[in-house]
Amino acid sequence: MNPFSDAQIIDSWYKNASPWTAAVRQGQIESRRLVTDRAIISAILSRAPNCVLDIGCGEGWLARELAPRAIRVEGVDAIPELVQRAQNAGGGNFRVASYEDIAAGKLEISADTVVCNFALLGKQSVEGLFEAVPALLNRRGAFIVQTLHPVAACGDLPYQDGWRKGSWDGFSAGFTDPAPWYFRTLESWTRLFAGSGFRLLEVREPCHPKTQKPASVIFIAELAAAHQRAAHTPR
Repeated sequence: MNPFSDAQIIDSWYKNASPWTAAVRQGQIESRRLVTDRAIISAILSRAPNCVLDIGCGEGWLARELAPRAIRVEGVDAIPELVQRAQNAGGGNFRVASYEDIAAGKLEISADTVVCNFALLGKQSVEGLFEAVPALLNRRGAFIVQTLHPVAACGDLPYQDGWRKGSWDGFSAGFTDPAPWYFRTLESWTRLFAGSGFRLLEVREPCHPKTQKPASVIFIAELAAAHQRAAHTPR
């Protein structure tokens, strides 16, 4: 029987909201400082959006980065403490919403770009979210996902979809109870986009300057033409 679940991910983030905020704001995560923060900003700017929906916004760093560029950011997260910290820091509009809320159509927002930056850790919750994203996009909008690069993150385990044990190795002693995460191969990520009506426009693989290995993978997608028509047909 599988010991892991999407619910455990949420439980972990409830416990780690405070140390995570400190880690982000104090620049404790080397890969973010050197590679991945800049990479996701570059991907977003390549679409020249007026409005961005940041799903899994955490403590709101992305909104604070985009606000000086005259980009309006709506941020949502399932963890109330993270949303409160984002609200206190400013830079965007933030609210509490779980991925299940979004999948159920409870988020009445439309954006030029929907972003998930290292925020897609589960299985059913992520699959449900992908199905809901088309309705959140303006016409010709983009869905941008940055996540762990499957090849780099696979380690010594088999290269196949499945739950993995979490770890806070390399993080401060304040972190506890690491969240499990659902590993997907590149093929599986591609299939998830296609099955939700998206066509991939670009796949970026930002490399860590020290290891010269992928620090992440970034998918940039648009709705396929038929799904664009369906998503924007008045009901």
